[in-house]
Amino acid sequence: MSSASRLHGLRNIAIVAHVDHGKTTLVDHMLRQAGTFRANEVLTERVMDSNDLERERGITILAKNTSVRWRARTAEGSAENPLTKINVIDTPGHADFGGEVERTLLMADGALLLVDAAEGPLPQTRFVLRKCLELGFPVIVVINKIDRSDARPEDVHEEIFDLFCDLDASDAQLDFPLLYAVGREGIAKRTLDDPSTTLDPLFETILEKVPPAPGDPGAPLQILVSNVDHDDYVGRLAIGRIVAGTVRANHVVGIVKDGRTLKGTVKVLSTFEGLKRTPANEAQAGEIVAVAGIEDVDVGDTIVDQDAAWESRALPRIHVEQPTIKMRVGVNTSPFAGKSDGTKYLTSRHLRERLMRETKRNLAVRVEETDSPDTFLVLGRGELQLAILVETMRREGYELQLGNPEVITKTVDDQLCEPMELVVVDVPEQFIGVVTERLGERRGRMVKMANPGFGRARMDYRVPSRGMIGFRGELLTSTRGTALLNSMFDGWEPWGGTMMKRTTGAIVADRGGVTTPYALHHLQPRGSFFVAPGMSVYEGMIVGEHNRPNDADVNVIKEKKLSNVRNHGKDENVMLAPPRILTIETAMEWIDADELVEVTPDAVRVRKAILPINLRPRRSVAIEDAQSVG
Repeated sequence: MSSASRLHGLRNIAIVAHVDHGKTTLVDHMLRQAGTFRANEVLTERVMDSNDLERERGITILAKNTSVRWRARTAEGSAENPLTKINVIDTPGHADFGGEVERTLLMADGALLLVDAAEGPLPQTRFVLRKCLELGFPVIVVINKIDRSDARPEDVHEEIFDLFCDLDASDAQLDFPLLYAVGREGIAKRTLDDPSTTLDPLFETILEKVPPAPGDPGAPLQILVSNVDHDDYVGRLAIGRIVAGTVRANHVVGIVKDGRTLKGTVKVLSTFEGLKRTPANEAQAGEIVAVAGIEDVDVGDTIVDQDAAWESRALPRIHVEQPTIKMRVGVNTSPFAGKSDGTKYLTSRHLRERLMRETKRNLAVRVEETDSPDTFLVLGRGELQLAILVETMRREGYELQLGNPEVITKTVDDQLCEPMELVVVDVPEQFIGVVTERLGERRGRMVKMANPGFGRARMDYRVPSRGMIGFRGELLTSTRGTALLNSMFDGWEPWGGTMMKRTTGAIVADRGGVTTPYALHHLQPRGSFFVAPGMSVYEGMIVGEHNRPNDADVNVIKEKKLSNVRNHGKDENVMLAPPRILTIETAMEWIDADELVEVTPDAVRVRKAILPINLRPRRSVAIEDAQSVG
């Protein structure tokens, strides 16, 4: 008997929420309480965040799926009902990774919407809920973190209901089941005074409200590929949901792409059990599977039975919302190119292959050619998404250089338009004036302001997307690290004119060499530095941020002249401020139109696009020219 026939109605559910509202932590406890792990097994927190970058940053970047098996209890409290398999899809909560949410929702039949009991619905909550409602999903709402000191679950419930109404939810969707949870302790409650100490209410609600996975096992095969992965042993994996039919190991299949068809063989068929892929002989409609053995398969393809009508059974391809940010990515042309020990890939051919491979896996990223064969235009949802891509490539051994992020414009009714963002800022009341001033400088318009209590205010703004580039760091500095900022794409508006991105200039090395404490000490009054003593620099490399709007070309390798004549008194004690360490994100946000970020496996540097001093225009002229082009 197959595993599918033993299951009592397979369920597929996606967990969606705004970033840091507790999705991955809740999945941890679902796996524990469902008996996926042994009692004595040592587990790490956020076990679904298996990617190194996800663990370092504490956010989910890639959507992943797992499964739990749950035995529903009868009214008498016995547990003699058959096991039910629940496929759980953990999705990212950051707006930049919305493409991951859009393509993986097609594997689910219902959604679990988590909302923070203090913060309430935020921009990404609106985005993911809108996608779920458009697909007709039943939505289970979980108000999480009710143990917070500033929790306001009743108010948040009203805000969620208003959000459902605002998004034109159907009458059935408006009658959503509501649970309260403390995700980090693995507790779910039907009411605030419910004595429950487990996630039983959550599992029971999933079985009650999410319909069993539809699909006819006897129909012709249709599998929509929603994700691709790689396994060191079996090669490329196509991960997707069986929409109809039954697939078997060693099954000859067809792959329907845009405008062409291919033949292939299912060499290894796997289903998801807990965190592992388990080999299976067959799987039926509704199940989520991983298929190995088909190398030329991409997200959006349809795997079908190979027969006379196979070309006509292609499912609609996955479509995601269009990118809003673009950035030039090119071959590293600095004097230090190729000198890093970890460099493996340096040429434009390697760069092109890697970027094209990313577009096949991630539908939210696009790559376009430019006039230069060594430079490519990469389009994405936001700076964080592009920075994560570059950081991943850097760790794989790539060297590259980046231009400053720019917004993507389009023409609507013969008028140039730019993308806008809905920005929600949560700040202490004493910083309301500061935030209003900073966003006003970036052409932001306040649309709503509320005071949820606890001495904090929440303000909603509409801001041009280009005004948000580099704004997060400035906001944290202005509010002493107390502000919370979230944003989401919110339509198009006519181009608002030029906007100065950075009010300060750069301190630029005027010659190559090794930095000295003596030189840096005497240059300290001019601004803050990105380099420490003993670091190699080259002509045109930016070594710091100038206090004034203009650039300053300086000698950072100057040494103290030595002589046999003793100076009166002691040598001055050199005291240097610690340098600002630039990451890929902060460097991308900091640079202007005439500057580049150099990324190697062991360093992140900023530089001028034109290195020689005698060929480089003044900063004010360079910026004005770049903005007039934009």
